[in-house]
Amino acid sequence: LYVGKELYGWTLVVLIISLVTDIIDGLVARKLNMVTDFGKFIDPVADKLTQLAVLFCLVTRFPLMWIPISIMLLKEILQFALRFVVFRYTGEVHSAEWHGKVATFLIYVMMSLHVIWYGITDVVSTLTITITSLSMLLSCVLYTISSAVIIINIKRRKKDKEQLNN
Repeated sequence: LYVGKELYGWTLVVLIISLVTDIIDGLVARKLNMVTDFGKFIDPVADKLTQLAVLFCLVTRFPLMWIPISIMLLKEILQFALRFVVFRYTGEVHSAEWHGKVATFLIYVMMSLHVIWYGITDVVSTLTITITSLSMLLSCVLYTISSAVIIINIKRRKKDKEQLNN
């Protein structure tokens, strides 16, 4: 859809549907008590694949889109590794946190602005890319801290338990 300028409106419609269905999916799962570890794992993966597909389209017109693409790839690789370690220690898959949801919302706003506003100014483009990229970096740092705290606490409890047994 993004290839033809006359189809940018439809591209935005697809983006909005993607965001709305993601929100509804999460609300329904929580309301009906149908949240699963698989859902907590796969939902963010699906979100990121959608976002990356759009960002790779946008980079053809906006070279600065490589910044959020790079941050997203690094962030997701790091988060995957940390989630794996946490899962290995706890057997739990942790849900998305508020800062991740804010970053996701800003990604959708940034993408939507760049899709619908064909003549977006360099200043607005750079500003939205910068704000979104900073929110992604902040989210990455906060997720890393959160995972590190979980891992440290588990190791500490394990060490305390071993000392009690000796």
